[in-house]
Amino acid sequence: MRVWSLHPAYLDRQGLVACWRESLLAQAVLAGRTRGYRNHSQLVRFRTAADPVATIGAYLVVLAEEATERGYRFDAARIDRPARIGPGGVPQLPVTDGQVAHEWAHLLAKLAVRSPDRLATVRAVTGVDVHPLFVRVPGPVEHWERP
Repeated sequence: MRVWSLHPAYLDRQGLVACWRESLLAQAVLAGRTRGYRNHSQLVRFRTAADPVATIGAYLVVLAEEATERGYRFDAARIDRPARIGPGGVPQLPVTDGQVAHEWAHLLAKLAVRSPDRLATVRAVTGVDVHPLFVRVPGPVEHWERP
């Protein structure tokens, strides 16, 4: 399971679809609808939120919006608790600079293999944006990451 901290605009088609599918699985785990993946490390940060299901819902809303911008049709009705991020919505979660750098390198390696065209468009990025649910903070790779 990979629930990217990176902004979904960087993901290729396969990555965006996989992130959507895996985030829906994360939603099912957080909502208690499945027994599998309950201890998955990627869920640690969502479990620390005041409302984990709304928080993953806010994450999924952004993925659905990115898909729509690209002309894909993700079924937003599958989001249990669609939420907005910020005032009146769910608060942002911290993500460390080290985690962002780790994920960026991981994504570039994936793109080099399966989407060289996408790699060519993102390779020159210097200031990597994160998913709007997250706010960058100084620090190493997150403790829950399994390198």
